[in-house]
Amino acid sequence: MRIAPLTSALIVLAGPALAASKNPFSAEFWKLSNTDFIVLVSFILFIAVLFYFKVPGMVSKMLDDRATGIQGEINEARALREEAQTLLASYERKQKEVQAQADRIVAQAKADAEAAADQARADLATSIERRVAAAEEQIASAQAGAVKEVRDTAATIAVQAARDVIAKQMTAESGNALIDAAISEVDAKLH
Repeated sequence: MRIAPLTSALIVLAGPALAASKNPFSAEFWKLSNTDFIVLVSFILFIAVLFYFKVPGMVSKMLDDRATGIQGEINEARALREEAQTLLASYERKQKEVQAQADRIVAQAKADAEAAADQARADLATSIERRVAAAEEQIASAQAGAVKEVRDTAATIAVQAARDVIAKQMTAESGNALIDAAISEVDAKLH
């Protein structure tokens, strides 16, 4: 059974050699001096040796192994691609979470800044009120001091004027009477 396919394969393969040579049905073709015949025999022997050592099976096995290896690499590439897509989706999700967190932090910072600004305004208003109150107290104190100083000066001037007037109008008898009256008044107040 194996000889028939082998023979038909050899005839098909030997076809180009026979077409290029002399007539294969002539006696001259089958002589060893004919190079075409030698080439044909060498070619048939070469093919026979290849089949004897099962080279087509080995080539087929190598091609199958190579195809299996390529399929494995394709499967591995698909797995890597899916893993990369999963990682990309994960990183995109994390990036969205980080962006949301950053937005929350910015919003919180703005709210804190507003609160700090409001507190600063309130503190400034309180400070201004305290300073105004302190200034008003200083003004009132200065005013009271000025009024007191004016009164003291007026009293001093009045006493001086009264002394001058009394000194001009007073005699020794009226001075002694005033001294006695003052002593009796002090004695009455002390007892």
